[in-house]
Amino acid sequence: MAGKIKTPLLDKVGDPSDIRNFSVKQLKQLAKELRDDTVRSVSITGGHLGASLGVVELTIAIHHVFDTPRDRLIWDVGHQCYPHKILTGRRNRMHTLRQGDGISGFTKRSESEYDPFGAAHASTSISSGLGMAVARDLAGGDNHVICVIGDGAMTAGMAYEAMNNAGSMDSKLIVILNDNDMFIAPPVGALSAYLSRLISSKPFRSARHFAKEVAKKFPRNIEKAAAKVDEYARGMVTGGTLFEELGFYYVGPVDGHNLDHLLPVLKNLRDDKESGPVLLHCVTKKGQGYKPAEESADKYHGVSKFNVVTGKQEKSKSNAPSFTSVFAKGLTAEAEVDDKIVAITAAMPGGTGVDKFSERFPERSFDVGIAEQHGVTFAAGLACEGYKPFAVIYSTFLQRAYDQVVHDVAIQSLAVRFAIDRAGYVGADGCTHCGAFDLAYLCTLPGFVVMASADEAELMHMVATAVTIDDQPSAIRYPRGEGVGVELPSRGQVLEIGKGRVLREGLTIAILSLGARLGEALKAAEELAAMGLSTTVADARFAKPLDEDLIRRLATGHEVLLTIEEGSTGGFAAHVLQFLANEGLLENGLKVRVMTMPDEFIDHNKPDTQYEMAGLKALHIVVNVLTALGRADEANPAVLPQLA
Repeated sequence: MAGKIKTPLLDKVGDPSDIRNFSVKQLKQLAKELRDDTVRSVSITGGHLGASLGVVELTIAIHHVFDTPRDRLIWDVGHQCYPHKILTGRRNRMHTLRQGDGISGFTKRSESEYDPFGAAHASTSISSGLGMAVARDLAGGDNHVICVIGDGAMTAGMAYEAMNNAGSMDSKLIVILNDNDMFIAPPVGALSAYLSRLISSKPFRSARHFAKEVAKKFPRNIEKAAAKVDEYARGMVTGGTLFEELGFYYVGPVDGHNLDHLLPVLKNLRDDKESGPVLLHCVTKKGQGYKPAEESADKYHGVSKFNVVTGKQEKSKSNAPSFTSVFAKGLTAEAEVDDKIVAITAAMPGGTGVDKFSERFPERSFDVGIAEQHGVTFAAGLACEGYKPFAVIYSTFLQRAYDQVVHDVAIQSLAVRFAIDRAGYVGADGCTHCGAFDLAYLCTLPGFVVMASADEAELMHMVATAVTIDDQPSAIRYPRGEGVGVELPSRGQVLEIGKGRVLREGLTIAILSLGARLGEALKAAEELAAMGLSTTVADARFAKPLDEDLIRRLATGHEVLLTIEEGSTGGFAAHVLQFLANEGLLENGLKVRVMTMPDEFIDHNKPDTQYEMAGLKALHIVVNVLTALGRADEANPAVLPQLA
């Protein structure tokens, strides 16, 4: 069924210039075809469907009215950019979306000239767009800059910082608020469309400008009164007073699915010669035009491969529960016996497992929106009053709040517990969501306890441990995806702070693993033992404080010490090496090898492939050990591939 859709108009579109002479009737037909093609494409690869379906008409209207790529079109986050990619010469590559060596699920500068700014995290569009607009002004250019930002991304403080800055400048900037969820304005219709068309028109803008100039000639109290009449009259009609206060000329709300309403407003904004920023408020529906998406709770925000007719998603069979679900189980178990435990998420309740916690403890669960900085300091305030906050945030999203982690938590030694999901490689979301740097940026902070779980049972133990740490901040990092299938306790056991564990004793080789590479370390140990190399495998558990006794024993009792972690350079291994150096343990012939993520960004692919590319599999451990021993010739890829 998916392959039978007919797209005669879309088939004629190689790039946006091909649609600029289309009639409104043709554009409406194109919208239907583009929506069908988007559904078909995502059904093959999986991806962010709902947001893309919600902007089909808006995407067409922008590319029809504006001269892209000369006019810069910036999509905030990029979840909604699939129709844009189809129209901008990438339709024949949509089957590779989010696949290895395929096109990105987000906008990406290196992929197309139609992607002037790469994105995947929220609320960057207005800042980058203002930068481009100012650069245009400095160069004497006259092209347009259009930023499309969702109402969710608009909750982030950075968006308001950018609007506040833009509102104080004369640079021409068009911001389109894609309001698809919060409904910050009432439902729209013919009247609001007419008013939006009116207030965006040249006569109205010119008359308004003239009135302002005239008002300036009168005494100040009259000038202020005239300005208030204009502001509040328009605010009562449109609801745009907030944006006006930030210095934006507000237009809207407009039905984002009605081309009869969208096109004239966009043309007015394109042709307007007035300086300063403009905000166009478009109301859309996530998942628009595809019934399964419209009827789902998250409007098919992120989907796996699915059947186009039924909407049923192909879910891979899990051999074990996900780390995320185990975290939710562990936290809920602790909260059953401790009423001081609270959970905080930044707009990702489903992705972090906080939704499961919230089902049991709704009054102790807080979604702060896309506001990681606020979320961390909010958690700090809770900790001040004796509560036990768990700030549950993806590794890459926590990067946005690093100053708050330092200033508001670490310096004050507040007992905020950070649950850091998506540590390590994450697959289809690529380098923008890869949790590479949290070990490096947290282990530098005095007084922090940093843990990394090797399996799902360990994660439960670490949650229980974090609950007991009341005098300093702590963090637990764990990967995306399923665990290894170990038996889970009903409730975690409290671990001794700064103490690791030995899973296998040997005499020659010592592998010290931190986090979820432990399974690969054990596989490598089996292979090394078969080669006659007796191997110890230890799980550090703690990146900070280090288990110094364990490290000392491994260093003095083995010929080779190898560390492995799912993090960047400058993380766990750096602290181990510093300890070894300061203790003089590198001066007696010990051979040390360090395995971290490589010093490069690895694009989207299957997680297992990403770890293969990064050189963090059992095979690579064996090769590193043999090379350290001067036996590199034995590291024959023909003999060892079964370890990969």
